Formats: sequence, structure tokens, C-alpha cells
Amino acid sequence: MFHPLPTAQPTGQLTQPGSLPDCDAPNNQSIPESWIGNLKYLLVGVIFGVVFVKAEIISWFRIQEMFRFDSFHMYGVIGSAVVVGLVSVQLIRRFNVKTLSGEAVQITPKAFNKGQVYGGLLFGLGWAITGACPGPLFAQIGSGYAVVGVTLLSALAGTWLYGYFQQKLPH
Repeated sequence: MFHPLPTAQPTGQLTQPGSLPDCDAPNNQSIPESWIGNLKYLLVGVIFGVVFVKAEIISWFRIQEMFRFDSFHMYGVIGSAVVVGLVSVQLIRRFNVKTLSGEAVQITPKAFNKGQVYGGLLFGLGWAITGACPGPLFAQIGSGYAVVGVTLLSALAGTWLYGYFQQKLPH
């Protein structure tokens, strides 16, 4: 049975004991997705993966070209994604776009901190070494690059370590 994640209350208290702590971008969805809603997300994810493959975003060689400044291809893709993201956020705010389940989308502002610089450097280093970032990992695995499974396991381990040491890290 589906159990939605607990949401943080304005007082900082959690709705369920022993649940996740407050975060900068909580998922406050109160209506659980139906299986048809989840199927829609799966379909969008598959299409997204096909676009990644066709655009050569998952290509280790394209990623290495980017980090060596040999090609504009990846910078064009990333720049386009930033522009689409900016426009999308503005449209969501202006037209009060709702989720598939009909809830209002709430975009919480986040404060800048030095931990984001350290995290960005670590992320970039891992991306340059492995030729993969979290989005294309699944497309790479789906394309038959089984060795990327090691990168996926490393990403999961890094995520777990961050959660474990989160309170001791510079934020």
C-alpha cells in the first residue's frame, strides 16, 4: 500500500514520529498518486531517456569533450535546459499550475550556502571521472552500458553518506 512521505509542519515538527527531518524543498503532496498517474510519470521518464540517448547526452565521449572544452554540444544542451527551466518555473508561478493529482505546485526559495560550492565541485569531479550524472545514469544502463551500474551504486552510496553526515556538513 502507498504511504506518502510525512510533511513538515511550520513549527518544525513532523507529522509522524521517526520520519524525515525538515528540508529546503519538502514534498508536501497530500493526495497519493494513482497507478495511472505513476504510469504517466513512467512514460515521461522513458521519453526523457530516449531523448537523452538520441541527443548523445549519455555519451562518455560527449561529456569528455565538454570537460576538455573541445565541443559546444553539451554546453548547448545544458544552457537550453537552464532556459527551459527558468521559463517553466515562471509559467508555473504565473498560471498556478497544478500537479497531475490537482494540487498546487509550491516552489520554496532556497538560501545560498558554501556547502553548495563544495557539493558542486564534488559533483563535477565525479561527473568528469565517470562520464555520468544522475539523470543519464538510467539511460546509460538502459542502453546496455552495464558498467555504469558501478556509478549508480556509488551515487546511491554517496547519497546515503550525505544523509548520514548531513548535520555535520557545512550548510
